[in-house]
Formats: sequence, structure tokens, C-alpha cells
Amino acid sequence: MTQDTLLVHTAGDRAEGGGWWRDAVIYQVYVRSFADSDGDGVGDLPGIRSRLPYLAGLGVDALWLTPFYVSPMADFGYDVADYRDVDPLFGTLADARGLIADAHAHGLRIIVDVVPNHTSDRHAWFQAALAAAPGSAERDRYIFRDGRGPGGAEPPNDWESVFGGPAWTRVPDGQWYLHLFASEQPDLNWENPEVHAEFADVLKFWLDLGVDGFRVDVAHGMAKAPGLPDVGHPNQTEMLGTAVLPYFDQDSVHDIHRAWRRLLDSYGGERIAVAEAWTPTPQRLADYTRPDELHQAFNFHYLTAPWEAAGMRAVIEESLRTAGAVGAPATWVLSNHDVKRHVTRYGDGETGLRRARAAALLTLALPGSSYVYQGEELGLPEVLDLPEEFQRDPQRLRAEGAGRDGCRVPMPWEGEEPPFGFGAGGASWLPIPTAWRGLTVAAQDGDPGSMLALYREALRIRRGHPALGDGDLYWIASSPGTLVFVRAAGGGNGRLACAVNMGGATARVHVRGTPLLASGPVRTGGLANGGDVDLPPDTALWWDLEEG
Repeated sequence: MTQDTLLVHTAGDRAEGGGWWRDAVIYQVYVRSFADSDGDGVGDLPGIRSRLPYLAGLGVDALWLTPFYVSPMADFGYDVADYRDVDPLFGTLADARGLIADAHAHGLRIIVDVVPNHTSDRHAWFQAALAAAPGSAERDRYIFRDGRGPGGAEPPNDWESVFGGPAWTRVPDGQWYLHLFASEQPDLNWENPEVHAEFADVLKFWLDLGVDGFRVDVAHGMAKAPGLPDVGHPNQTEMLGTAVLPYFDQDSVHDIHRAWRRLLDSYGGERIAVAEAWTPTPQRLADYTRPDELHQAFNFHYLTAPWEAAGMRAVIEESLRTAGAVGAPATWVLSNHDVKRHVTRYGDGETGLRRARAAALLTLALPGSSYVYQGEELGLPEVLDLPEEFQRDPQRLRAEGAGRDGCRVPMPWEGEEPPFGFGAGGASWLPIPTAWRGLTVAAQDGDPGSMLALYREALRIRRGHPALGDGDLYWIASSPGTLVFVRAAGGGNGRLACAVNMGGATARVHVRGTPLLASGPVRTGGLANGGDVDLPPDTALWWDLEEG
């Protein structure tokens, strides 16, 4: 095998025996869609607690839970009315304590969402702001402004909501308040010291309850450009993640993250924070993970990369380079609760499933930390034909087909008919397709050819192989349409090679060592000492690389 390029992914804290998060596999639980304990059709904390043995057996290191705080659910919990309590829909504070304790007993860490850019309009602070006069201390916790034009009848600027329409709503006394998302989610004023103090206290509350970290929702928000200038461009949603906007990815947002890092470092047990940040470039994304800021940032550049070898390699290289420049681990994610599931993005049907299997091996072989979205390990596709009456995502207001309901359909656990063991009741908050009877956990359990079996085995190998996780990556020259690379452990303690064929024709790959795992049918018999392998399209292969 001919070495092409060496990328050094700095081991950082891991080399000193710390930094569990540098190579962790973190499983995202969308709380309302994971497991329902009380039969009301909505997932909850006791439901998650009951499924912890499944998650421990899958082989992940930590769970990230979406918001379960008190909320009117205008945006399914991302509109928080009380940051220090559990919504009755999901359980109680005692359930949260029990879940954290049981997860730790299973060797799993718990990461919870924090939503600092905005609150619910039902939050006590915002209700006080509505009752107070313009210019009051209550209104200064949020971003209230006088309007423009005759009588202040026009919004203060041209900012647009991510969910469509103006980012401003007028209140009866004539002022306007900013909401970069739904009108029920007013933006906080992070120039107000009271806001900083409040969120420091919220973080302490959950850290004291034992959580291991936070996923920071809209981590690129909070800070707004001085004077709130116009963007001067229509259809601003098309600019998200591609341009610096006066309301997103402002340099001053990093001061907030530095303060939070100091707070996290004051606790034992390596507590972490993960940024959900949409930025124009990988370089700007890396800024969120500088040594004195957050520990990780979601790599949406990888998530949105097409299934094509040259483009995928470019994204991987840039991600490793920019993360390594600040000493942070790269992160890799294929799906989450905000985007179409990757089985469907990669072509749907059998093509999408083959590519998703190959993508799993590619992703879990890359240096750094990986995220698995619930149901990904079952090969769940996007549900594209949800009945209209079930589609309640506020993002649907942007454009037809823009809703996120299809990736949030509940987990199928067992049985022949919906809701497939999701809960004791006969329904689920979003209907589960009858066609998923072959994708349930029970249906795939024990089937060596299933997607679930592939994930379990890949995670088992990843956990035990010294070359996987944090460390170095070497590209190996390969035929067009393919990616081949080597992962090397420090001190020469082992190497693993990964080949992925993203092309349309079978590719020949030379294997020097012992095959470990393939995403699809590959003839590897008799290759204990190496040889040529014909790798079919949309297939990945791992093997232990022979030294020398």
C-alpha cells in the first residue's frame, strides 16, 4: 500500500490519560420519541431509564438528551419556561436524578441540552417583560426595540426568523421583540449581566445533579452585532451556515463560552460542553473549541457532504486540520433530530441502506468523537408521508417539505404492529409506519446481517482497538471513487485500515492483514495473510493492518 498523505490529529488530553470526550461515541436520545413508560404516546425519562441496558449493550459511551424541561412545546421543548424542572409530560426531577444515577451505573455519561439563545414566551421573565413598561429592567433581559416608519409600525430591522417571516413581533404598547426562531421563543439579551448570572446558575443546578455536560443549542447565537444592523439581503435562511450574519456567529459570543468553560472546569469528572454551531467555514467552527472554550462542536460540514469520494475526503481533511489546529477532537455526525435521516439522503431504499452501512464504518473509523442519532443503528429511513394532521414542526412554515417531523418518528422496539413496543398505549405522538416491522430492535436482534448487528460489532471493535478513536490518520493512494486510510495507535501498538467504495463500479483493494468487518458482502475468505479484495460499490471494509 502506498502512503498518500499524513494527517496528524493531535491527541491532546487523551495522550495524558484524560479527555474521555475526545473519542467518545455519543448517542442522541430524542426524548419524546425514544420510549414511553406511561402509555400516553410520548417518550419520557422513565422510558429511557428502562432502555439503558439496550444502550449499554450497543456500546456507546454517553447519551445526549434533548430538552425535557417545563415547556409549552411550541418548538417541542426548545422553548423553555423553567430551566430547573422537568415537564410533567416527561416525568419529574426525581426521574431525572434516577436516570442519571442508573446511566452512570451502566457506564454511560449523560449530556443534557441547554437552550441559552431564547426562552419560552411563557417564561416568568418574559411574562414580566410584557407587563412592564418600555425601558424597564424586565424588558432589558430580552431584546425589545421601537419600530421604524410612521408610528413605529415597521420592524426595527430586516432580520428574518429561521422559521420564516420577520424575526420581530409587536406587543400592544407598540414595541417589538426579537425572536430568531418562533414568535414563542423570544431572544435573550446577553449584554445584560443578569442573563449571564442566571445561566451560570442553571448550569450549576444540573451539574450538581450529576450531569456530565451540556449540548449548547444555537451556540452561535446569543451575541448580536452592535446596533442590530440590517442584513440587506432577502431570503436570509439561505445564508444560514454560509455567511456571517449580524445575529449569528458574532465574535463576542466566544466570551460567553469562555466563562462557561471556566465553570465546567471547576467541577470534577471532566464535564463537557458541545456546541451546536452553524458557521460559514470549518475554521470558524473550530473557534468554538479553542482550549479555553467548549470541548466539541458538531461537524455539520461532514453531515451535509455528498456521497462522493473526492468531496468527502476534502471535508474530512479540512475538519481534521481545523480541529487539530486548536487541539480539539473532530466530531462526526450523520443524522440528528433537525435533518433528514441519512438513509434517505443517501438515496433511500436499498441504495440508501447500503450507503448508510458503509457510512457507519467510515464515520466510526475517523479520528475523534462520533454521534449516533437514535434509530440510526436500525437503519431507519425518513418518514416522508406523515399525515398532515400529525405535522406540527414550526419549521414547516418556511417551505413545503422543510419540516423535521419525519426524522422524529418514535423508535420501533418489538412486535408486528405499531407502535412496536414504543409504549404501553396503542398509539404514538407521531405514527410509526407499519413497514417498520422488519426494522424493530427485536427483529434485528440476533440477525448477523442486520444494521443493528453491524453497529454493535463496529462499536465493540472501536472500543477495543488501540488504533481507533483519537489519533492519526494516513491516506493511502487508491482508485477513483474510493477512500482508503490507515489509523495508527501511538507507540506502534496497532494499525487499522478502512476502505470505502463510493463509486459506481467494483474497486480492487489490496488488503495486507486480517479483515475485521465489512458493511456488505465482500469475499474475504483466505485473506488472513493479505491479498486483493473486490470491494462492491457503496461498501466499506475494516482490516487489521499487518506491520512492516
